Amino acid sequence: MDLDAWSACLRVLADPTRVRLLALLEREELTVAELSAVTRLAQPRVSTHLAKLKEADLVRDRRAGVSAYYRFNEDNLEAAERALWDALRSGTDDPLLRQDADRLTEVLASRSADQNWADSVAGDMERHYSPGRTWEALARAALPMLAPGDVLDVASGDGVLAELLAPHAKRYICIDSSSKVVLAASERLRKLDHVEVREGDMQQLPFDKPQFDLVLMMHALTYAEKPALAIAEAARVLRRNGQLLLTCLAKHEHKAAVTPYGHVNLGFSEKELRKYAEKAGLTVQVCEVVTREKRPPHFEVLTLLARKA
Repeated sequence: MDLDAWSACLRVLADPTRVRLLALLEREELTVAELSAVTRLAQPRVSTHLAKLKEADLVRDRRAGVSAYYRFNEDNLEAAERALWDALRSGTDDPLLRQDADRLTEVLASRSADQNWADSVAGDMERHYSPGRTWEALARAALPMLAPGDVLDVASGDGVLAELLAPHAKRYICIDSSSKVVLAASERLRKLDHVEVREGDMQQLPFDKPQFDLVLMMHALTYAEKPALAIAEAARVLRRNGQLLLTCLAKHEHKAAVTPYGHVNLGFSEKELRKYAEKAGLTVQVCEVVTREKRPPHFEVLTLLARKA
């Protein structure tokens, strides 16, 4: 952010009423009438502050029938803005904020009495909490449908994916180049006897013959100096009819944003991934962009699914 942008951001957050509104909209999507009921401020005053917050891109709205619902546009915050907001929120203990939080519960209860939950979030359901309805619960419920067989998880990190998938695999091996990460994964997965965690290089896998039904490379290629070789190695250790499932960032120009994460390249195009997989002897089944992040710089994620003939 340049000085003008910083100055504009600070001016917006310098007003206590706007901070109150943001604190509420971070917790729940609300209408002007509901914000007015919580804060005990006149609706025109609330609307004026919301306009300022929308102008600063800190708030967004959506229409549901005749109502407009506002929410904190946290997905669009830059890292510096996020740090500023976190510091402001965690460093403030004001009675007004506590009163607002208490009244919010009453207002939401009143909303529930007027309409059911599903109606109130129709068209935007995935952004709202509902008891038991989480992405983790969905994943854990759906995974028993899979029978992945013998799995190799390349650049497996601290084992968060393995913890979900390994219980349904026959054998599960994690490979990562970081000794510290390997130790963390070993601790996380220590209760799973059929899981093995190793330190190793994705560009020189420590297996001398095909022995896996599924190779996972979830955001592994961003750390590969020789991505074509990494895919060739994954193909080499796959059994006949085995599959490679790969995700990575699509090609981008935001080097400064990814350098702190240790990325050694700036993503890939669909054409490049297809070329690498086909050259490795794999038949590409899917190669496409599957998601685009809502917050700048709007990274896109590619997925590749390929089978060894």
